[in-house]
Amino acid sequence: MGKLLTKESYVYAMSANNEPALRVSSGSKVIVETYDCFLNQIKDEDTVYSSIDWNQINPATGPIYVEEAEPGDILKVKIENIELAEEGTMVTGPGLGVLGNKVSDFLIKKVKVENEKVIFREDVSFPLRKMIGVIGVAPKEGAINCGTPGDHGGNMDTTLITDGATLYFPVFQQGALFSLGDVHAAMGDGEVGVSGIEIPAKVTVQLSVIKGKEIKTPIVENEHGFAFIVSKPTLDEAADAAVDEMASYLVERTQLSLNEVILLLSAVGDVQVSQIVDPLKTARMYLSKSILRQLNIKEIF
Repeated sequence: MGKLLTKESYVYAMSANNEPALRVSSGSKVIVETYDCFLNQIKDEDTVYSSIDWNQINPATGPIYVEEAEPGDILKVKIENIELAEEGTMVTGPGLGVLGNKVSDFLIKKVKVENEKVIFREDVSFPLRKMIGVIGVAPKEGAINCGTPGDHGGNMDTTLITDGATLYFPVFQQGALFSLGDVHAAMGDGEVGVSGIEIPAKVTVQLSVIKGKEIKTPIVENEHGFAFIVSKPTLDEAADAAVDEMASYLVERTQLSLNEVILLLSAVGDVQVSQIVDPLKTARMYLSKSILRQLNIKEIF
């Protein structure tokens, strides 16, 4: 089953100064209980904007200290299961998201989760698209608010971070100090309205340390492929950097020249948008594992 870390142990910023809420050894499984991104403050659709404490947004449960993790290592995070609550929350309003300039009123929508579906309205439902918005480790320097993404992870809002996915994070601090939160029942790439379907959850993860390897930015892997995830001040910068990371990875591990790698990525690599509403924008470069197998790469690390 793994150890349980309840939602009462949470942080609003990822930092080396956070006291560990739990200590585990490499290879351990942990069940991480989370609030929704509003700290479960929004009880119904009549909740008024002024009654919400906006300083209590994006709590991440943790941090978890992984005993063997040291700076320069990789923390491997296998997401084994995401168990959702029965109701989620969505909000939008003036100044929020891509179209906030066109919105005059603050709106809250409560959304039911039933039979593996989201009931958006009586006449509109769709399958769950479970994913974790905030997930990562303590950064190299300072404290980074859980609402902001970066090389440490954080609020990457990447739809590939779901059941069965594996993430790889650079370890910057002793113990890695891993945290997660901001789970969604569904969220589209971009999260254009500033919220997905925000929902409390229990997430089962396995935390393992990879020695002798080093990465600069998070990587997500699923059954079909993998992607480098990069956050920068602009989406263009994030996309360019994600492509650069993928190209460097392939040059280092294959017999292909840089020019050949560039041509290959132009033919079969996919630049994808993760989110465009956070303080930094996040993009990813995705490549199918079928290409890796042809290049005799059997494992990401």
